Amino acid sequence: MTIAALKQELRVRALERRAALKERAPELSRKLAGVFLDRIPIPAGAVVSAYIAIGEEADPSPLLEALRARGHAIALPRVVGRGKPLDFHLYEAGAALVPGGFGLSEPGRDWPKRDPDVLVLPLLAFDASGYRIGYGAGFYDRTLSKLRAERDVLAVGYAFSVQEFPDLPHDDYDERLDWVVTENGARKFER
Repeated sequence: MTIAALKQELRVRALERRAALKERAPELSRKLAGVFLDRIPIPAGAVVSAYIAIGEEADPSPLLEALRARGHAIALPRVVGRGKPLDFHLYEAGAALVPGGFGLSEPGRDWPKRDPDVLVLPLLAFDASGYRIGYGAGFYDRTLSKLRAERDVLAVGYAFSVQEFPDLPHDDYDERLDWVVTENGARKFER
């Protein structure tokens, strides 16, 4: 079986695990925010990017509110096109998002751009080595590769503990996380 086929099989299993938490997702997302704030070292003045949750994803909105209250600028990703890294735009509290590709809500293309120092990444699955599986378009892998070539950034997976798998298949282009945060704690990975 190819790596792509293995990843696709794992995506199905990960979606099933995550869907089983639907009723508890809001409570677990608040717990995730608390763990993140207690454990992840965010430099003063850092720009933090996150995402707008879709489906049963771990929702980072409680985290974003707390980070904004601590004086951090918040950026959201915008899909520029297939095969390209994401752009990031500053997200002011209460700003209305626009419909984007893949059923996403995104910042407007005219919002000020700002590369993040800390990225809070969505994922379907993660493993003990810091690899993640997303939805398969590779946007975050390309984005992390680009940003890491330019400067130090911190990549933090944001997920429920049931999304952990023993070992994920990966390709050479798959970027590893620096941390993963779940409702049960945070784990740091060495790259």
